[in-house]
Amino acid sequence: MLGVQDLSLFIVSGLLLNLMPGQDVAYIVSRSASQGWRDGAVAALGVGAGCFVHVFAAALGLSAILATSAMAFTIVKLAGAAYLVWIGVTMFLGNGAEKQAGPDRKLSQTSRRKIFSQGFLTNALNPKVALFFLAFLPHFVSADAQYKPLAFFFLGAVFTVNGAMVNLLWAWSASRISAMFGGGGKRALWGKRAAGSLFVGLGVKLALTDSV
Repeated sequence: MLGVQDLSLFIVSGLLLNLMPGQDVAYIVSRSASQGWRDGAVAALGVGAGCFVHVFAAALGLSAILATSAMAFTIVKLAGAAYLVWIGVTMFLGNGAEKQAGPDRKLSQTSRRKIFSQGFLTNALNPKVALFFLAFLPHFVSADAQYKPLAFFFLGAVFTVNGAMVNLLWAWSASRISAMFGGGGKRALWGKRAAGSLFVGLGVKLALTDSV
């Protein structure tokens, strides 16, 4: 089918990989815990949309450039690291005004548009995701596939959809746990500051990552 092999194994492997927490999960959980399930779901959808950037890159062979060009990898890596640090600083210095803007529909929509775009860029600017697709997907593309780019895109789409489902589960779980322990007031503020510090750390870690 579409030059794909071992699809069931691919789905199971993808689900297990998506269950492993990383910077995407950290962003989704932090938004859900501090602002609720809906904002966490928006963050999850933004991450999924960003993942499609890597799907298209893998299908078109652009991910190979990151694997072979140290300069290209460094540029994307530093851009992603700077963005993570910027998100972290913004969350750390935030005063929880986003949470209280709920009744104002226009302001709420603007806030969710920002949450979506941050989730998108958090994933799209991570070169390690591009390299992961380049290393992982070929194992499930048949050697005699007539249209290999189509097979890459199909596998990437399946992985991304499954990942979105897992991320929505992360968002729901984080919002429920936050509600159980009383996520408002000072706890929400300190939760945001903790998440902001985490993102600064993730940004520094990404900046120090060597090219593969």
